[in-house]
Amino acid sequence: MRKTGYLILAAAALSASTDSAFAQEFTLFAGPLWSGADRSYSWEMSYLEGFGPYFAGSISWLNEGHITDHHRDGQTFQVWARLPLAQRRLVLSLGVGPYRYFDTEAARQGEGYSNTHGWGMVYSARATWYASQRWTANLQLNRVQVTNGPPTTAVMLGLGYQLDAPDSPGPRDFALPRTHDVTNNEITLMAGETILNSLDSQTSAAEAIEYRRGLTHWLDGTIGYLHEGNGIEARRDGATAQLWLTRAFFDERLTLGFGAGLYAAIHHGKNGDDRDTGDGILSGLVSVSASYRLTQHWSARVTWNRVVTRYSRDTDVILGGVGYRF
Repeated sequence: MRKTGYLILAAAALSASTDSAFAQEFTLFAGPLWSGADRSYSWEMSYLEGFGPYFAGSISWLNEGHITDHHRDGQTFQVWARLPLAQRRLVLSLGVGPYRYFDTEAARQGEGYSNTHGWGMVYSARATWYASQRWTANLQLNRVQVTNGPPTTAVMLGLGYQLDAPDSPGPRDFALPRTHDVTNNEITLMAGETILNSLDSQTSAAEAIEYRRGLTHWLDGTIGYLHEGNGIEARRDGATAQLWLTRAFFDERLTLGFGAGLYAAIHHGKNGDDRDTGDGILSGLVSVSASYRLTQHWSARVTWNRVVTRYSRDTDVILGGVGYRF
């Protein structure tokens, strides 16, 4: 269902009512997963922001591997209670929050598969060691409960980095405020690969063009055109529109974003099959993106898009390209 080698990407941060509400730690996790007698793997990429010394919030993308008849992943939003120890070098945390999941299931009748979407909860315990030079070492236990599907338990190790340098050893209590927009105007051309969220994960070439405009200090808007390729059953192209939570780091060179919006697609179906032609023109679009400024005007960008359909043709569209800022 998912090709994890593509997914060392960034996601943007939590939003709140002030400009300072952004993530400041990015961590990649991986480890074994159990669901009853099944055993697989789990991985997660997570952003964490402090809300004072004892509380934090995170937004993550969680992948639960491949257990029997299920390939499940999705985004989680968690609130954390944390306890600093050992002069703030060691932090113990408990987290809980909703899980919006996407599951590729074996069809209940006959051959094939279905893409199902639903809600669940993720319960987590984490221990984090804050080393020098902003690096962190993490051990995390996840317990996932969903509305329709098996529960899972995972134990993962993680390597993290503090994107805002702390004022003292340990985690930063609050993120740094922003004084201006992350983006002015940007046009980006991208190419990459479409992966159909089926049991076989068929692939095809993909291309896109995107216009991005900063709306506030932490919010971008984009409109674009996406072509998902011709080599798979989900043959679509059309217009996209998204809002993005964004953040800039490293002297404004690195930008990270988490986007959500709509995809108005033209379907190129076969043999009149409704699952090929689609159930309406609109699909959901959830994305994470990172860009790096090469010069004053030119930047490189990589984006991972999840197309969310109502007719079992979900896709992952992995794109990279060059943008011009003005």
